[in-house]
Amino acid sequence: MSFELRNKRVFVSGHRGMVGSAIARQLASEDCEILTASRSELDLREQSDVRTWFEREKPDAVFLAAAKVGGILANDTYPAEFLYDNLAIETNVIDAAFRSGVQKLLYLGSSCIYPKFAPQPIPENALLTGSLEPTNEWYAIAKIAGLKLCEAYRRQYGVDFISAMPTNLYGPGDNYDLEKSHVIPALLRKVHEAKKSGADRIVVWGTGSPRREFLHVDDAASAVVHLMKTYSEAEHVNVGSGEDIPIIDLTHLICEIVGFEGRIETDTTKPDGTPGKLLDVSRLSATGWRPRYDLRSGLRDAYDWFKANEATARLST
Repeated sequence: MSFELRNKRVFVSGHRGMVGSAIARQLASEDCEILTASRSELDLREQSDVRTWFEREKPDAVFLAAAKVGGILANDTYPAEFLYDNLAIETNVIDAAFRSGVQKLLYLGSSCIYPKFAPQPIPENALLTGSLEPTNEWYAIAKIAGLKLCEAYRRQYGVDFISAMPTNLYGPGDNYDLEKSHVIPALLRKVHEAKKSGADRIVVWGTGSPRREFLHVDDAASAVVHLMKTYSEAEHVNVGSGEDIPIIDLTHLICEIVGFEGRIETDTTKPDGTPGKLLDVSRLSATGWRPRYDLRSGLRDAYDWFKANEATARLST
């Protein structure tokens, strides 16, 4: 079943974040009315405010991209916030969407929902088959709950609520705060500053051996808009590039792009996280969607954005 976005009122929650802003850019070519609400206008953690907003604005479709996100350090430091804030956001938005008669909702999860030692590449049915990675289990549990809430509302009320599980995303609008960012923005900033300062080395957390899959955020936005228009099943869909790379090789690639020629050292006292996390994207590929960026060209685009926005990018939250 196809879902036409043309002439629809489409709410993009989290539109100021990296993913939400990319979705808004992608929707600009869909001839729809894009609805947004900043955090000061609407706190998605407050149930009554969210219900009031939905009843007033009456969106036809919703992209639920708002979330509290961060890397290993942030997850370990703020476990209560990562669990509570994300549970509150997703439950309030999903329930308000149902109550106000939203025609279709797409919930964005995360590949961290899968077990730490899931088979590689990870199929969608690996969900809940093993223990989570401890360094980000608070965020993962919240994201699993949101996915299951969409399933539950779909089963009980017959609503067209679907879920997409993106891999590690990067690109314009990313968070470059070293205490809260993910691996690519952290490495880009670290290598960039090492080059500027004339440092002779950089230090990478862990052994460098874990393998990770990455997808440019504009490709992720293209994929989820495509799914909104073409997919209508209870099962969630993995969204990724279908390729992975060891962190140490990623670091070498970033050093090459930035132009840093110093040493790369590993700090093995720091955690590695999940040893491998490559998604099986055959379900998404079967719909006809393909990414536009390879990793090298995507990293160049991300680095160009960072250089152009360096002063504010460091302060992103």
